[in-house]
Amino acid sequence: MQIGGCGLGLRREHYEVVLAERPPVAWFEVITENFMVAGGRPRRVLEQVRASYPVALHGVSLSIGSAEPLDAGYLDRLATLVREIEPALVSDHLCWTRLGGHSSHDLLPLPMTRESVELVVRRVDQVQEWLGRRLLLENVSSYVRFAQDEMTEWEFVAEVAERADCHLLLDVNNVYVNARNHGFDPVAYLDGLPASRVRQIHLAGHEDHGHVVIDTHDAAVRDEVWDLYRAAVGRFGPVPTLIERDARVPPLPELLAETRVAAEIQAGLLAAR
Repeated sequence: MQIGGCGLGLRREHYEVVLAERPPVAWFEVITENFMVAGGRPRRVLEQVRASYPVALHGVSLSIGSAEPLDAGYLDRLATLVREIEPALVSDHLCWTRLGGHSSHDLLPLPMTRESVELVVRRVDQVQEWLGRRLLLENVSSYVRFAQDEMTEWEFVAEVAERADCHLLLDVNNVYVNARNHGFDPVAYLDGLPASRVRQIHLAGHEDHGHVVIDTHDAAVRDEVWDLYRAAVGRFGPVPTLIERDARVPPLPELLAETRVAAEIQAGLLAAR
């Protein structure tokens, strides 16, 4: 299944209105872990939404960068959900989340080293074989850098994608956040990624404290991120784009307005080509 245009993250605050009104959204993305248990209201809602819209699964617990073995139980539940929902895309984060069998419930950055590349590539191979499909990996926000880093973030992300033969979920807000926090050119980041690997884009809000920028997902997309999104569309074309809001979730019309902004940016840049 192919998807296009601009989608929204499906959040419980909007379950009823989505089911009742079938709003003009190209597709919905859901947090995978919220729907991995068979039965119950969340799963029924997902099945009803899936009957009317394409759906993407977006995970937060794969821990692809962990040195610990992959969680076989988690992967079995994920594979079952994939078979039953038939999502257009399946993604998770280029990070680690677990240590000693315990989840940090945070998306922790990896040292950008060749050793990390080798580790992630092996694990992505296992996951893709388990699921029988390609995985998308998302670049994460970060607030520290490792002394051991051997390459730029975009070199690291690109090498993982090429070596693992997986796809990328480009979070434009995270690129902006990291560029501010670590002092690099965000457009150079975009230029350093293999265009053929970028299959989805995320847009979200952040807090700018001057000395540090925090990825929050609790506010509207800011002007500087829209500007970077224009550069991303110019580089990668009309990639399926998602508006993310995970806290202080507003009424659905406010988020639909942001999808229209993204669609207008795509249409305008494509018309100018």
